[in-house]
Amino acid sequence: MNEIGHWTFGATFYRKQLTLDYLLGTYKKPVVALINGIVMGGGAGISMHAKFRVVTEKTVFAMPEVSIGLFPDVGASHFLSRLPGFLGEYLGLTGARIDGGSMLACGLATHFILSKDIAALENALDMVAPSSDFNISTITGIINKYDQQVKLTQNNINSRLEIINICFSGETVEEIISSLEEVFASRAEKWIVGAINSMKKASPTSLKVFLKSIRDGRAQKLDRCLIREFNALSHILRRTISDDFFEGSRAMLIDKDNNPRWAPSKLELVTEEMVQTLFSNVDDEEWESLKLPARSNLSYPMLSRL
Repeated sequence: MNEIGHWTFGATFYRKQLTLDYLLGTYKKPVVALINGIVMGGGAGISMHAKFRVVTEKTVFAMPEVSIGLFPDVGASHFLSRLPGFLGEYLGLTGARIDGGSMLACGLATHFILSKDIAALENALDMVAPSSDFNISTITGIINKYDQQVKLTQNNINSRLEIINICFSGETVEEIISSLEEVFASRAEKWIVGAINSMKKASPTSLKVFLKSIRDGRAQKLDRCLIREFNALSHILRRTISDDFFEGSRAMLIDKDNNPRWAPSKLELVTEEMVQTLFSNVDDEEWESLKLPARSNLSYPMLSRL
């Protein structure tokens, strides 16, 4: 069917996007991502798979897709699952924002520089890029000239990690929320209630889809993560079990009434069978699975400083 608005148009976009993320994550030449501002969703996809991920005091990272009925994709089930403990679950289920210092501490970033030095660093890299000396050692040396020591704020991600590991290790979304509520009863910290409220406002289906995605991704290479995510994205665009992505986009991005009407409306109504269906192949003659070129899977690890 070739009509305007057909769901396969969206699937074609995601096919190209996830393929690009894969190529970046397995590229033989070292890729440098300069992240000087807000990086969310697709922006995370083209930066988090780079060998060098340079942030500044202006950087803000988040994966807020569950708030619009989607789920953290672009290989998030790979790069978030490699973070310390269950930090990836926390970031993906709550959409919490973290700054450049916290990104460096948890491994999402490799270097921290001042924003005023971005242009100088870029020029220094440009000077070397055309030569045969443009390798990991040379790039590291150049970036290290601008690298800064970071003093984490009092409410940094490290200060939350103990509670995050206790609560977000739960086997189900329901258990995670219940555990957070128990901790909040004795420790009324702002970020905890923020996490609870964010999850309760998010799409129940999206929450369960992401939890399964990141748990599966922890044991998979980048290519398998992207293929699995593409299946789920295709089902979501096709409205196989829910209209949540379209409803969430309406409520949060178009009408901006901030009142999405999720269906199913409660976590207990989202069954394991429904979630499994989203990760299966799409039974449609106009669909084909994501086929990625053979590469060496040199996706770079997240090296935490926590």
